[in-house]
Amino acid sequence: MPILIEIKNLNVGFDDTNVLKDVSLTVNEGEVLGILGKSSAGKTVLLHVLRGVEEFEHISGQVLYHVGRCARCGYIEPPSKVGKPCVKCGGTVEHVTADFATLGIHDPLRKDITRRIAIMLQRTFALYGDERVIVNVMNALMEIGESGPDAIHKAADLLDQVNLSHRMMHVARELSGGEKQRVVLARQLVKKPMILLADEPTGTLDPQTAELVHKSILEATNDYHMSLIITSHWPQVIRDLSHRAIWLDDGRKVQDGDPKKITEEFMKQVGVVERHHVEVGSPIIRGVNISKKYFSLDRGVVRAVDNVSFEINEGEIFGIIGVSGAGKTTTSKIITGLLRPTTGNMYVRIGDEWVDMSVPGTEGKGRATKHIGLLHQEYSLYPHRNVIDNLTESIGLDLPYELGERKAIYTLKTAGFTEKKAQDILKKMPDELSESEAHRVALAQVLIKEPRILVFDEPTGTMDPIT
Repeated sequence: MPILIEIKNLNVGFDDTNVLKDVSLTVNEGEVLGILGKSSAGKTVLLHVLRGVEEFEHISGQVLYHVGRCARCGYIEPPSKVGKPCVKCGGTVEHVTADFATLGIHDPLRKDITRRIAIMLQRTFALYGDERVIVNVMNALMEIGESGPDAIHKAADLLDQVNLSHRMMHVARELSGGEKQRVVLARQLVKKPMILLADEPTGTLDPQTAELVHKSILEATNDYHMSLIITSHWPQVIRDLSHRAIWLDDGRKVQDGDPKKITEEFMKQVGVVERHHVEVGSPIIRGVNISKKYFSLDRGVVRAVDNVSFEINEGEIFGIIGVSGAGKTTTSKIITGLLRPTTGNMYVRIGDEWVDMSVPGTEGKGRATKHIGLLHQEYSLYPHRNVIDNLTESIGLDLPYELGERKAIYTLKTAGFTEKKAQDILKKMPDELSESEAHRVALAQVLIKEPRILVFDEPTGTMDPIT
């Protein structure tokens, strides 16, 4: 198939840091290209360059789109359609080349091309949470000027394509993570895209749910004859989905070729992970016949947690495993006192006294919550405060600056940063960090308070196996 995208010697920088360094690659029409790399390798930045709706102050090289464009209406087609009649107006499709590294974002040709590019962003469920699933898809159709009975049928067809017809009338916020991702995909397919950019689309999903999303993406790629560029830090995703793979490391292209060979080389970096012996003490957390029920107009009584009992010992690493929607997050929130169980009791031991986590106030669960740290699955940082402030003043740690800086660096090292990297990011704002870096800063935010009990809800979903 002809070349659709051609990148030559691409460099992209922010402030004094180059995040993409002399990257060259091609993407053929209809190809599935996988981009593999550790966290902060430059994968997300590369996809944003290809998306074409942002301007980058420090960019050099070429980002060439070789496409067909109707001389009459401007509709963009893949290069194999050059010389054929336009499907929109019957005009002639002519070959054009656009360089996104030099064309402004308001250039008509660039805007025409970006209309045919769809994207699934990392950790972003861009949905109307209070609207039903079918309304979310219909809203996307209205954005391109389609409404009325035809829009309803098209929305239903799109949901059928992503295997979500059974959730059509559900409110979006009640969906699992995998279901939300498939609604996002359906909304993007409204564009009838020529290219789909999928940035870590299943990084935070369990394997079973991730497989459903991958199946939907591949089926859509075939049905719409799209090119697919998918980034992941999980080698299996790249190996299973891609025709060809590229390995990025520290902003540079390391290898380009067979997905199986590249993923094998990538995983050689992991090495042997040493397992440490941990002394386990007496019970510190006890759940007794815990149940949590919700009532939904669409689904009736939802049993998020149903008659669960467990005991966790001091010093123990206790794992809770399950598919999306199994009740892991609900259980975590009951342990930490954020949710009250419908029936049953949750106890946390402080000293020799057992605290009932369903009793509100400082004389109730408040005696335990100050000793518990929780990293939420949908974590957030203070967006207008830099990293050092996020780790000190913003969370109530009033320390002299030098001591706060020292403690912050030590904790960031615990969260997987090298000492140099920890020092480098202290003055950065959250939006200057990669998703994995921000996640690890959020982890450090919990660790720095030195809680006795740590509850991590999907703490490494955004991270590669090495990190």
